[in-house]
Amino acid sequence: MTKSEAKEAEGIKEAKLPARDCILLPIIGLLTICIVFLVTESVARRMLPVSSTLLANCIVRDDSTTGARAIPNSVCWEKSPESVGEEYRFNSCGHRAGMECGPKQSGAFRIVTTGSSVVMGERVPIEDSFAALLPTELSRLTGRNVELYNEGMGWGFSASSLLRFDDVLNAQPDLILWPLTPSDIEGSTFTPFVADKIGYSRALTLREKGWLRVKAAFSSKSVLAGLTDAFSRTRSIVLIRHFMNESQSQYLKAYLMGPDADVGFLKTEPSEWWQVNLLQFERNAANMEVRANAAGIPFVAAYLPNRAQAAMISMGEWPDGYDPYKLNEQLRSIITRNGGVYLDILPGFRAIPNAEQYYLPMDGHPNAEGHRIIAGLLAKELTSGAVPALRAAPQNLAPAERK
Repeated sequence: MTKSEAKEAEGIKEAKLPARDCILLPIIGLLTICIVFLVTESVARRMLPVSSTLLANCIVRDDSTTGARAIPNSVCWEKSPESVGEEYRFNSCGHRAGMECGPKQSGAFRIVTTGSSVVMGERVPIEDSFAALLPTELSRLTGRNVELYNEGMGWGFSASSLLRFDDVLNAQPDLILWPLTPSDIEGSTFTPFVADKIGYSRALTLREKGWLRVKAAFSSKSVLAGLTDAFSRTRSIVLIRHFMNESQSQYLKAYLMGPDADVGFLKTEPSEWWQVNLLQFERNAANMEVRANAAGIPFVAAYLPNRAQAAMISMGEWPDGYDPYKLNEQLRSIITRNGGVYLDILPGFRAIPNAEQYYLPMDGHPNAEGHRIIAGLLAKELTSGAVPALRAAPQNLAPAERK
C-alpha cells in the first residue's frame, strides 16, 4: 500500500461515526417524524373535527327480523370529519321523517320513501335533505297538497328495506318512492352486524370504535399491515385525501383503483360477486313490487349516482372498461319488468359541471346542494307524466318547459 493510500484509509476510519451517534441519530430522526406527525394531526383535527357521539348510537343494526332500524323516540348528534354536524331525531315509529307517524293529512297526496342512508339524509340537516325539499317542489308544480313521509334508514340497503316493507304499506302511501344507490345492490343480502369485528355499536364512543378497528386490523393482518391500516385512519391522512379528492382527475383515478366491492358496479363486465348481488336485488325488488301492486299503490324507483359516477357523467368521458350508465339500465329493466315505474335522472347530471363537488369528497354522501339537485331532478321526472297523479300543471311550469 502506498503512503497516499494509507492516509486515505486512515481518513476514512476517522470519518466513521461513533457508536453513540449511530444510535442517537436514528432516534432523533424518528422523534422529528413523530413531532411533525403530531403537529399535522393536531392541525387536521382542528380542521376536520368529529363528535364523540354517533348516529350509530340510535341504530339497531343486527335485528334479522327488521333489518337496520332506529330506536323509537331517540335523538343522536353526529359530526363527521366533512359534515357540518347533524341532529338525527327519530319519531315514535323510528323514522327520521320530520313528522310523527300516523294518518296522512286530509286531502294530501302522500309519498312514502324507503331506502338507505342518502334517503334518510345522512350527513345533512333534515331540512336540507331531498326528502324534505321534494314535497314542496311537487306541490308547486302540481298544485296539489303533496306530503312525503320518509322511512329511509342508514344501513338500510335492499335487504333491510324488504324486511321493513310492511311499515311502508302501513303508512297509507298514495305512491311509494324508492331512490336507489350502489349500496342497495351491494347490500342485497341481510348480514347481521357484529360489533366486535367491525367496531360499531350503539354503546360505543368514537374512540372505542377506532380502537376496535385497530385491534381487528392487528388480529387479522400482519403487524405492518395493521400499522398501515391504523395510519390510514388518522385525521392527517383523511385531511390529505379530502383535498386530493377535490381534484376531479385525481379523485377518479384513485377511485377506480379501489377494490371491486367499491367500483365493480361501474364496469362494463361486472364481477360474479356483483352479478350475484344484482340477482338477489331483483328478488327483493320483485317481492316489494308484487305487494305494492296487490295493494293498488304505484311503486316508483330512481337511481341516484354516487360521486365517481356523477363525475364521469358530468365529464362525458370515462376509461375503457367502465360505463356509468350500465347499472342504471339494469335497474330500469328490473323495476319495469316487475310492474314498477322507473325514473331516469342520470341525464340531468350531464348539464352539471363538476357534479362531484356536490358530494362530500371522502365520505361520498351528497352535501346540501347535492340534495337540492336530486330533489329538483326527481320532481322533474315525477311530474313529467310518468306518474299521472303528479302531472305538472302547465301554468306552474317555467316558460321553457311548457309545450
